[in-house]
Amino acid sequence: MNHTYVVIMAGGVGTRFWPFSRTSYPKQFHDVLGTGRTLLQQTADRFEGICPASNIYIVTSDKYKDLCQQQLPQLTDDQVLCEPVARNTAPCVAYACYKILQQDPDANIIVAPADHIILKEEAFRDTIRTALAATEGKDVLVTLGIQPSRPDTGYGYIQYLADSTNGAGGSVKKVKTFTEKPHLELAQQFVESGEFVWNAGIFVWNAKSIRKAFEQYLPEIAEIFAEGDNVYYSDNETAFIHKAYSLCKSISIDNGIMEKADNVYVVLSDFGWSDLGTWKSLYEVSDKGENLNVIDGHILLYDTKNCIIKTPKDRLVVVNGLDGYIVAEYDNVLMICRKDEEQKVKEFVADAKERGNEFV
Repeated sequence: MNHTYVVIMAGGVGTRFWPFSRTSYPKQFHDVLGTGRTLLQQTADRFEGICPASNIYIVTSDKYKDLCQQQLPQLTDDQVLCEPVARNTAPCVAYACYKILQQDPDANIIVAPADHIILKEEAFRDTIRTALAATEGKDVLVTLGIQPSRPDTGYGYIQYLADSTNGAGGSVKKVKTFTEKPHLELAQQFVESGEFVWNAGIFVWNAKSIRKAFEQYLPEIAEIFAEGDNVYYSDNETAFIHKAYSLCKSISIDNGIMEKADNVYVVLSDFGWSDLGTWKSLYEVSDKGENLNVIDGHILLYDTKNCIIKTPKDRLVVVNGLDGYIVAEYDNVLMICRKDEEQKVKEFVADAKERGNEFV
């Protein structure tokens, strides 16, 4: 357990969850589910019993450092890694894993986003332990795959070899292919075949294996972060990271390594997962009230169904005659949008940005 580490990626803005998710206060710092804990806090809580609190690292933007430390006060400055600019997930993973490797060459590392929902916490911990057993001392890269419940076009898909295993249990399968968000017809074929799972974007590997993978598949990034071996955990780390990020290209860990490597395995998983990327995904995981509505606020509904409505509790909101809508108000922005057209939210944000930054 003392060689197990968790890296939580908490730097995203979550544009598709606007107007709640703003540049100044992204969704991972909100109590989206009304549990009394923010998504970031829930993510950290989830690893209790998996690793000590001293082995949890957050990678976030410079501008969210204070938010992270307010919400997770148990973390030291060394455990909050600040990116000067966003460069997607590969540099984020490299920074954390190279730093941890410098402290513990035997580190076994879990990488998880800060904004996912997991409803079956114990099942999740069991799955993580299976993945850790698969990677401990072995040169493999593991990702978690969710059994699909529908042909969703918003997720990436992983095809696995059904008769394969790496000896760590029947749920650990060799990965055959990755496919980014397919169109509906292809997604339907994937689900019907029984050979595909959703890519949860949660990874497990040991520090030596991921460093080797960077050296092989992203050598420029490997070289940049290897130069920091003598400055991690020192006063010079911040200056080094500012220089490093100015040299890094923007690339995801999926595109840069996982889709290229030949030692990738997937753990078949079922723990009530949602990436909470959109309002529709929040609607799907939330408890439905009368007429299949999800409401949060001081709301009166008339002839309204299949809606998600989230508004300030100090404002009375009356809704009449809506079917299948998102109604969301936060910090002087009100958005009303059809649920099945939620992909337009990014367009709304872009247009609002032109009107003035206080809206985004």
